[in-house]
Amino acid sequence: MNDNTRVVALGSDHAGYELKQVISAWLLENGWDVRDVGAPSAERANYPQYGRAAAELVLSGECARGVLICGTGVGMGLAANKMRGIRCAVCSEPFTARLARQHNDANMLALGARVVGSGLAVMIVEEFLDAEFEGGRHKGRVDMITQIEEENRIGGSREL
Repeated sequence: MNDNTRVVALGSDHAGYELKQVISAWLLENGWDVRDVGAPSAERANYPQYGRAAAELVLSGECARGVLICGTGVGMGLAANKMRGIRCAVCSEPFTARLARQHNDANMLALGARVVGSGLAVMIVEEFLDAEFEGGRHKGRVDMITQIEEENRIGGSREL
């Protein structure tokens, strides 16, 4: 079995394309393996399909974490969070990214390329990837989120 602990799914739409390139280079330079399922260029692209593709890699276990980038991070985060089992946090600074992992067991991070510069984005990604879920009192809360998700599941999947 492959060790996926240092594998990141990376997705972006057109607005996040340039920042995706920066984040990808940083990940590779720092020993991460990258599965880029994002837009292939800065030409107009629809963020839901890229958010879903990255989320599927995380859910399958092929990737330990996912990083999504669009204009604000919101659209990608919303799309990814529609996938049962994904907990994607939109973060614009490192502290929230760290706590999203430690307290909420977030498995994906969404960034806004029109919100944060590349240097700050790298710091946010680094904090997110370096942090581990603390469990304990937080586990019960994450379990409650999962319960809500299960109770409101309507099933089925449709192509985007």
